Amino acid sequence: MKKILIFSLAYYPRHVSGAEAAVKEITDRIAPGDFEFHMVTLRFDKNDPADELLSHVMVHRVGVGSTYLSKILFVPLAAARALELHRQHHFDALWALMTYMLLPTVFAQWSGVRAPHILTLQDGDSYEKVFHRARIIPYLPIIDYGFRRAAVVQAISSYLATWPKRRGSPSPVVVVHNGANPRDLNETVTLAEVEQLKLLLGKKEGEIYLVNTARLEHQKAQDDVIRALTFLPQQIKFLIVGGGSDEGMLKNLVKELHLEDRVILTGQVTRDEVTKYRKVADIFVAPSRSEGLGNAFLSAMASRLPVVATQEGGLAEFIFDEKHNPGTPATAWVVEHDSPEQIAAAVQDILANPDQARRIVDTARELVQRDFNWDS
Repeated sequence: MKKILIFSLAYYPRHVSGAEAAVKEITDRIAPGDFEFHMVTLRFDKNDPADELLSHVMVHRVGVGSTYLSKILFVPLAAARALELHRQHHFDALWALMTYMLLPTVFAQWSGVRAPHILTLQDGDSYEKVFHRARIIPYLPIIDYGFRRAAVVQAISSYLATWPKRRGSPSPVVVVHNGANPRDLNETVTLAEVEQLKLLLGKKEGEIYLVNTARLEHQKAQDDVIRALTFLPQQIKFLIVGGGSDEGMLKNLVKELHLEDRVILTGQVTRDEVTKYRKVADIFVAPSRSEGLGNAFLSAMASRLPVVATQEGGLAEFIFDEKHNPGTPATAWVVEHDSPEQIAAAVQDILANPDQARRIVDTARELVQRDFNWDS
């Protein structure tokens, strides 16, 4: 049996995003008799157990808290825990989930964990933000060392697959896309569940719900959708599903624009529950400023929602429209980033042309089923 140690800053049950969901989808599909997975991750809450088996992954948590200092301390703490675990289990390989997890990976190797490492690029931030931030620059020599020494790099998009060469890495790069949330593809949510959530949210007959199911961070551009509401009729509302550092800013913007009765912030919602919110909504609007791939977009397409999106980063691999991609079947309505008026125009076009919208939605669903399905 091969034994793999994963480094991930976050994992279930807290702060789960596309990268963490990807680990679960991958490890769930690998026979436990073939591979044994361990993970070192941050202990965000002191009530979380230090060690816990979650599905096929034995999770080991270090540190306490989600502050920047805690994240910095995670690197030496994770490396020390990795060495301790390696003495017990003798790992065959280390798996760094996203660029910054190269830091504890390399420190663990320098500390005595003699095992090759795999790097998965799941980063949602832009290349400039990942590598050019002032607080990251001192650590770039270690990060670049990790890129150069990786046994293999798995990127979830062709866009991310260009990063290793830019960091001077000769390592082989393989593109393996993430998939949509299986719950959306399998359509397991019942009509009764959807109707119950509509009552809870107070959705009235004739109201149109725009939805975004991403973390509340600058690159996700929920603020542009809020501004777009000022160009749209009163019956169109915006459902923001998720939590993050931009929550306070978004609430202040809602008050500033007097949109308190048209914007609903749900806070953090579990991955299984998010599917219900997509089913309640009418249009998925996510004009991201950067994306590594865009799991939430794929899940929205699987849920048969019309999608309004940019083509930033990995989105360009499956977000197509007639204007930007002539000759390619349309899957979405493309807007430029930081363009609330374009968002409003796209929403109005969807509502004014239901037959066209249905054709595009069907095309998008077929694309996800064929090319972005975890089972395949």
